[in-house]
Amino acid sequence: MSDSPAPLADPHITFDPVEGRRDVVVLGSTGSIGTQAIDLVLRNPDRFRVTALSAAGGRVELLAEQARRLRVRTVAVAREDTVPALRAALAAQYAGEPLPEILAGPDAATELAASPCHTVLNGITGSIGLAPTLAALTAGRTLALANKESLIVGGPLVKAIAKPGQIIPVDSEHAALFQALAAGKRADVRKLVVTASGGPFRGRTRSELADVTPSDALAHPTWAMGPVITVNSATLVNKGLEVIEAHLLYDIPFERIEVVVHPQSYVHSMVEFTDGSTLAQATPPDMRGPIALGLGWPERVPDAAPAFDWTKASTWEFYPLDNEAFPSVGLARHVGELGGTAPAVFNAANEECVDAFLAGRLPFSGIMETVTEVVTEHGTPAAGTSLTVSDVLEAETWARARARELAVKATAEARA
Repeated sequence: MSDSPAPLADPHITFDPVEGRRDVVVLGSTGSIGTQAIDLVLRNPDRFRVTALSAAGGRVELLAEQARRLRVRTVAVAREDTVPALRAALAAQYAGEPLPEILAGPDAATELAASPCHTVLNGITGSIGLAPTLAALTAGRTLALANKESLIVGGPLVKAIAKPGQIIPVDSEHAALFQALAAGKRADVRKLVVTASGGPFRGRTRSELADVTPSDALAHPTWAMGPVITVNSATLVNKGLEVIEAHLLYDIPFERIEVVVHPQSYVHSMVEFTDGSTLAQATPPDMRGPIALGLGWPERVPDAAPAFDWTKASTWEFYPLDNEAFPSVGLARHVGELGGTAPAVFNAANEECVDAFLAGRLPFSGIMETVTEVVTEHGTPAAGTSLTVSDVLEAETWARARARELAVKATAEARA
C-alpha cells in the first residue's frame, strides 16, 4: 500500500490548525448529532463559538432556543413554509432584541456551509448533505463529517476537492479508526476492523426477521439515534455504508475492511497492523466523544464524554457477522466496488424502503430484498472518475422512484 495520495481523513495531517476559540457552523442542529454538539459547545465556550445553525424546519421552537443560547448570526431552514413559525419562535426567545438572519430553502444549508468559519459540522441525515459537504470543502473549511451519505454517494466528487486531512470523521467507528491509525504508518496497516452492535436483532436467523415491526426495529440496545439511522442499524445497512466510508476515507481496499459484531459497543473499531498488533479505540457509547474530536482536532476536549470505570468488572464480546441474515454489508461492498452511481442508488433505495417500512407499507425483510432488486436493475454504472453531481441526482431520483414502485408491488402481493 502506497503512502500517496494521502487519505481524506489522516490523523497525521492537521488542516489549517489554529489556536484559540473556533467558529463553528452546525448543520442539522436539531437532530441527534446537532443537539449533542451544541451541548458540547455550551460546556466549552472558551474553545468553540457557533456562528450559524441549519435544520430541516420541523422543530422551530428548539432551533430558536438554540439560536438564542448560542447568539448565532444566521439561522437556516430547508422548508420555506416554516419561516413564519420560526420567526415567531425567535421573537419569543429574543424578547425584543434583534433577530438573527434567516435563510430558507433547499440551498440554505449549502450557503451556510461556505460561510466564514473554521469548522463545519455536517450532521444532516441523508444524501441531501452532499451539496453542503462539497460547499464546505470548496470554501476551505475543516469538515467534521457525520453525514456519511454525502461521502458515499459522491465519493469521487468529494475526493476531487478535499485537501489531505480536511475531513475529520464524526461517526464513532471512523473516529475510532482515525485515532488508531495515528499510532502507525499507512504502509503498516493490514486491515481495518469495523465493529457493529448487531442491532436489536442480533442472533436471529433470516426467517425470524420476517415479522419484526417498526417498534421492534427502533429499540436499539445501546445507541439513541434518529429513526432512519436506527432502522439502518437493525438491517446493518449502516454498517455497510460505514465500510464504503472507511474505504473512501482511509484509502484501504474493501478486502481489507472487516466487520465484527460487538454487542456492548465499547470498542468502536480497530486497526490491525502488519506485525500482528491490533489497536482498539474504546469508550462507553456516547457520541459526544467523536463530536469533540471532529470539532477540536488535533486538540482533545477534556471531559467531552464519560470514561470507563475500571474498578468495575465487565465483559466484552465479539462475534462474526451473519451475512445470511444480514446481507446488507455484502451488498454495500459490491456497490462500493462498482463505484460510480451505484452507491447513490443503494443509499437512495434504502432510504425509500426504510420510509415504507416505518409507514407499514413494507415488511422488514422487504427492505433489503427491494434494495437488492433496485441495485441489480441499475447494473454496472459508468466509471466513478467521471461522476458529476447531476449523475448522482439522476441516479437517486430513478432509484427512489423504482424502490417506491417495488414497495407498492410488494404490498399489493402481500394483500392478494
